[in-house]
Amino acid sequence: MFQSSCRQLHHPRTPPLPLPAMGELGEPDWVAQIDAAKVQAPTDNSLAGMMVATELSANSLAVTVSNGAVDTPNHHEDHSSLPQGIHETEEEKKRHWFVGSVDQGTTSTRFLIFNGEGDPVASHQVELGSLYPKSGWHEQEPLDLLSSVEQCINGAVQKFEALGHSKADIRSIGITNQRETTVVWDSNTGEPLYNAIAWPDTRTKNLVRELRSRESADTLTELCGLPLSTYPSSVKLLWLLQNVDVVKQAYEEGRLAFGTVDSWLIYRLNGGAQAEKPIHVTDSTNASRTMFMNLRTLKYDDKLLGFFGIDKHKIQLPKIVPSSDPKCFGKLTTGALAGVSIAGCLGDQSSALVGQCGFNAGRAKNTYGTGCFLLYNVGSEPVISKYGLLATVAYDFGALRKPVYALEGSIAVAGSGVNFLMNNLGFMEQSNQITDLALEVEDNGGVVFVTAFSGLFAPYWIDDAKGTLFGITHHTTKGHIARATLEATCYQTKAILDAMEKDSNHKLESLAVDGGLSNSDLCMQTQADISGILVDRPAMRETTALGAAIAAGLATGVWSDFEDLKEIGQTGRKVFTPQMEPAVAAKLFKNWERAVEMSRGWMKEHPE
Repeated sequence: MFQSSCRQLHHPRTPPLPLPAMGELGEPDWVAQIDAAKVQAPTDNSLAGMMVATELSANSLAVTVSNGAVDTPNHHEDHSSLPQGIHETEEEKKRHWFVGSVDQGTTSTRFLIFNGEGDPVASHQVELGSLYPKSGWHEQEPLDLLSSVEQCINGAVQKFEALGHSKADIRSIGITNQRETTVVWDSNTGEPLYNAIAWPDTRTKNLVRELRSRESADTLTELCGLPLSTYPSSVKLLWLLQNVDVVKQAYEEGRLAFGTVDSWLIYRLNGGAQAEKPIHVTDSTNASRTMFMNLRTLKYDDKLLGFFGIDKHKIQLPKIVPSSDPKCFGKLTTGALAGVSIAGCLGDQSSALVGQCGFNAGRAKNTYGTGCFLLYNVGSEPVISKYGLLATVAYDFGALRKPVYALEGSIAVAGSGVNFLMNNLGFMEQSNQITDLALEVEDNGGVVFVTAFSGLFAPYWIDDAKGTLFGITHHTTKGHIARATLEATCYQTKAILDAMEKDSNHKLESLAVDGGLSNSDLCMQTQADISGILVDRPAMRETTALGAAIAAGLATGVWSDFEDLKEIGQTGRKVFTPQMEPAVAAKLFKNWERAVEMSRGWMKEHPE
């Protein structure tokens, strides 16, 4: 087990900042530390009972806010029982250590610094753009991803030091990242050969249909846990090899390096091609999203590589390592934290499960970001779904621990649906206004919005579906469509929960939630109503970044084991209880399922 080696320090603990839960919607939500016991459920009669919630406030803290910082009461510890010359308990010393976390997402990059109690102390965020050169194409500039990380690290450290801390007290950093997004670069120069192809990109839909017709295509899921779709990295790489000459040439000459975003960032943050020994690695949670890794051995599988026609002697694949390790990921070579170890790496959805402390089998979380991703911890043996879900690695913390697996339901459009209403249709000026707009009406007015902008993911896997609005009349307003947009994510989550119940023979009693869209009380109450289960939202919603920090902190002695983490994030949680009659919820869901079936086939080519 990891042993803590915290130094004895005597500078006072700076209280955590009330960080905005930016998520993918980008709105500040100053929620985390303000006396959760006193926060009341909304009582506005206009909500017609739809916003009923229960506050959990164990060990709630009274705080005051001054000049944008939170002041907490000093906790005077009794030191009378300590040996002579010892001035702090081990728990007090642990508070003085810090861990950084890179959270590289689809629409933004952030760097957060957490203390030993899992509280965020400082952060910096940079918004990211995307490229959409053709319908269904979604790209990002790899060097922009890298520079955004470097900017965020430097910006957060500057704020951290302004609070009176020393960057020398940051033990290590972790990285969490958008998964499946594919980067290729020249191993000789370290420069990208093409834009990153982002995870929602659907240019490979025709390629996927051809792959599905190949012999043995139906055996892949048993090996890697994923079905053939436009989602995983494998088909993105195959498209690049077939369509981009410089990529094809680099492959034939043996200098093509492939990786997901974690591999690209770790490679460049360690110095890239100029490093004495370039570091090209990935962790098993990210590798499990490529369709190249055997889910049970956690190694590249020759049968999987062969199916896609990938010659492992011509391409440089990242070495697969555990998610938590003090050495495998190297060190930062430049910037404010040069010399600090990268000690943790997790794909973003696995990181959110870890950040929610979902370490026991049967625990589940749902992250409402650009997309929506529900992970269900199934324990130390993978479960291959029979009902349209993905089998994936939840986390692998090494040190003789067994890897832990999860069932996953992936929804392509969640927060991005809200952004569509804002950016494309001009429904509102800021994404956090979606709830107010939806509350202008009592219900959806019969409108159903199948937000299939990238087809439909789990559990449907319909790649020829298109975004489709049903039930529009002269009565329809922006508010009805806003409600229907929020409800689309909730309906798809309900479908995933139903599939998980069938796969696991167990009905979830509660669902832990996080991500930008979870800030909407209306959306979370709707989720509870439609699903018929409790929806449990933490006060501190930076769980994705916290998960990577936990992975790094476990590797470098900030925390010794899971027992040290059991109190993290337990204060001020808010639980939404179902308020809708089950028969009404069932009728609404049946209408959704009909709409899904009717959204099929829009992309099929018909002869003239």
